[in-house]
Amino acid sequence: MKSKILLSLTAVFAATLFLTQAYAADCNWKPTRAVTYVVPWGAGGGTDANSRMLSSLLSKKFGVPFNVVNKTGGNGVTGHSALAKAKPDGYTIGSATVEIATMHWVGLTDLSYKNITPIALVDIVPAGVTVKKGSQFKSLGELLAYAKANPGKLTGSGTSQGGIWHLALAGMLQSEGMPADAIRWIPSKGAGPAMKEIMAGGVDVVTVALSEAKSLIEQGELTGLAYMNPKRMSALPDVPTTVEELANDWTLAAYITVSGPEGLPENIACSYDAAAKEAFATKEWADFKASRGSDVVYMGSKELTEMIAKSDVDLGETIKGIGLAK
Repeated sequence: MKSKILLSLTAVFAATLFLTQAYAADCNWKPTRAVTYVVPWGAGGGTDANSRMLSSLLSKKFGVPFNVVNKTGGNGVTGHSALAKAKPDGYTIGSATVEIATMHWVGLTDLSYKNITPIALVDIVPAGVTVKKGSQFKSLGELLAYAKANPGKLTGSGTSQGGIWHLALAGMLQSEGMPADAIRWIPSKGAGPAMKEIMAGGVDVVTVALSEAKSLIEQGELTGLAYMNPKRMSALPDVPTTVEELANDWTLAAYITVSGPEGLPENIACSYDAAAKEAFATKEWADFKASRGSDVVYMGSKELTEMIAKSDVDLGETIKGIGLAK
């Protein structure tokens, strides 16, 4: 199965960098007390890192604390539910990730992107294929050949069952004519816990974003076998792409947003959108993204909502194709 899931996105982000977002509402709302910033995944992963950096810049902008709270559990349902069901008064925002477009397809929840208020795009994150230092696998081809000859013997991790990094692995396997479970998936509460698990020898491969594994790869603790993107990551130029390694041109990327609860008033949403846009134009943000080997991206609420709606349909088709839909 060939797939370019979400990648319209890698082409889209450059075109949408600093788009002008038009609002009819007054965008001068400001919080006057501490704001809770919900992160549905554990500390140490890309969502957590992006959220903490953005929260710091928003705190500087508004002059009130933005307290990051990692609400893990339920394969992403707990945190996304906490965000979606919070009082829409501007004092709870957070990171809605691509799982908002996958969780309902795999039967974990009825929650979908319709239950949140997308505010701005924070990051586009292509998946990677990463193994532990000293692994017997020196290339993606070797890993896949072993998995094909020994279905179910290897294990992978990176996120929840049916989450985006699971789809990255399962979809890639299917694109190579293999069962989606040729490498068995071990659910985790995010990229950080998954990387701890591979370091401890608990799993054989992780398919988290290459940017999330970057520091451990640079330290020699992990080895990047492939990057699920059409072009190599500038910060890790020696890691080949799946387009180079596979005949089927498989790629897959996720996204991170800053979003609010369902029903967030337009004046609050556009105030946060403007603040995020301002934050993304700072040197602090540019340096942070460069340290992770990522590009600065931006997309406002209207375009972001349309993008999420499209990804919901596209990812639903992929989930059905690999037999995970419920």
